[in-house]
Amino acid sequence: MRFMAVSRFIRNCVSALFLLAVGSCGGYSASDYGPANYGPGDEVPRGFGVHGIDISKYQGTIDWRQVRRSGVSFAYIKATEGGDHHDETFLINWLAARDAGVARGAYHFYYWCRPASEQIAWFKKHVPVDPTALPPVLDVEWTPFSKTCPKRPPTKDVLREMNIFLTEMERYYGKKPMIYTSVDLHRDVLVGQFKRYPMWVRSVAGYPSTKYTKRHWTLWQFTGTGRVRGVPGEVDRNVFSGSREQFDQWLAGEISHKDVHRI
Repeated sequence: MRFMAVSRFIRNCVSALFLLAVGSCGGYSASDYGPANYGPGDEVPRGFGVHGIDISKYQGTIDWRQVRRSGVSFAYIKATEGGDHHDETFLINWLAARDAGVARGAYHFYYWCRPASEQIAWFKKHVPVDPTALPPVLDVEWTPFSKTCPKRPPTKDVLREMNIFLTEMERYYGKKPMIYTSVDLHRDVLVGQFKRYPMWVRSVAGYPSTKYTKRHWTLWQFTGTGRVRGVPGEVDRNVFSGSREQFDQWLAGEISHKDVHRI
C-alpha cells in the first residue's frame, strides 16, 4: 500500500502496453474495463458498483467531500506501522472522511522484526474504537527492500504472529478484522489459511481469481496509480466484491464476508 511516485508519461505508456499484453495471456482484455473516469491509464474493472481508495500521508491534503462526490464509497487509512511508527495524518483523515460521508477504516502495516503483541498495542493506541468504522485491517507483505527489516520469517512464525495480532484486534474492536496481502506473500504463506477472515487482495496484473486461485476475496486493489478527484496525485483504488446492498449490510454487521457474493 505504500505510495510510489510514478510520472504520468511512464504510467500511461505502461498502462497501454499492459492492456495489450494481458489480453493475450489470460488476464484482462480491454472489454473487462469501464471508461477511464479520471485520466488515461486509470481503467476500472466493469461490473463493480462499490468503489474505494486507500491512503496514507503521501497523498497529501485530501478534499474528502470531493472524494465522496467522485463516487468513492469507502477508504482505508494508514494508521500505524510496526511498533513505533504512526501516520501523522491519520486522525485528520479519519475524522474528515467520516464527516464527508465516506465509510472508513484503519490499517496497520506489519513489520516482520517486531513481536505481534507490541504491534497490536501500538495500533490500539492510535486507532479509536468506532462501531461505525469498517473492519480494521492487518496489512502483510514481504519487504525485501526494507532498510531495517528485509526479514522473511518461516511460515509457522508468520501464521503464529498473524494469529496473535488478528485475535486481539477482533477482541478489542469487536469486529472481525480483514487481511490485506500481495500475490507473493499469499502464495508463500496464506494459501488455505485464515478462511474465517475477510481478505483484501492486491492484483494489478490480472483478475484476483487468476492470481489467488480459490481464495474468496472481499476487496480488490486493482491499481496503485489511480486518479480520484479530491486526492492530489495517484492513489490506490479498490472495489468491493458484492453489491451495494451487500456492502451496506456488511458495514452494518448484518452479514459476514462469507455472505458477500462475488460479481
